[in-house]
Amino acid sequence: MNNQLFKAGLAELIGTFVLVFVGAGAVVVAPMFGVVVPALGHGLILTALVYTYGHLSGAQLNPAVTIGLLVGGKQDVTRSIVFIIAQFVGGIIAGFAIATLIPHGNAEFMGNAFGDVPFNFGVTTGLLTQEFVWSAAIIELILTFFLVSAVYQAAVYGKAGNLAGVAIGFTLAGSILAGGALTGASLNPARTLGPALAAGDLSYVLPYFVGIFAGGIIAGLLHAYVLNPDEA
Repeated sequence: MNNQLFKAGLAELIGTFVLVFVGAGAVVVAPMFGVVVPALGHGLILTALVYTYGHLSGAQLNPAVTIGLLVGGKQDVTRSIVFIIAQFVGGIIAGFAIATLIPHGNAEFMGNAFGDVPFNFGVTTGLLTQEFVWSAAIIELILTFFLVSAVYQAAVYGKAGNLAGVAIGFTLAGSILAGGALTGASLNPARTLGPALAAGDLSYVLPYFVGIFAGGIIAGLLHAYVLNPDEA
């Protein structure tokens, strides 16, 4: 692995850790404040991360984005594999960090802080997840399509200029406002897997992966080969 790819992979690991740590932390306190907090938490931190790590790796921070760029011919296989591994590692570390640092086993703390609401580990689940998991997965597909579409048009094709990070972050925030209560609005396999492992519940992970990766692939193919700008 060359030095440039190592730095890019490390940026993806750290950036994904930050995204999942902040996002999961926002979901932990969501029972007190509502879905607006996770929407703002994810959207604002993703916007900041695009400008922080974009020059190193493109700040993909999401295996669905990476696979969308791969199928669209915007990134080679080796770089994509390194990024996906780094993203999952960052997400898993963040998931266990949240579970370790917040004293969820302390009944007195939990009762005072959350009003007897069970600690949720920051997982990406919603009202549909348990009984209608494939409906949830389809919603995840649609929302991930929105996100990867924004990445292509705003960042890959440069149509948003210096505001690309804002466009992408707002797309994530809006998607969470729309789907957070229903599915958790993950839109990111690393964001789903890390807290799910920490919580010890992988029952919904496979359907979510199918939906999220499918959304990224469909968006990647459509925007690379159909909705690409004329000059591209």
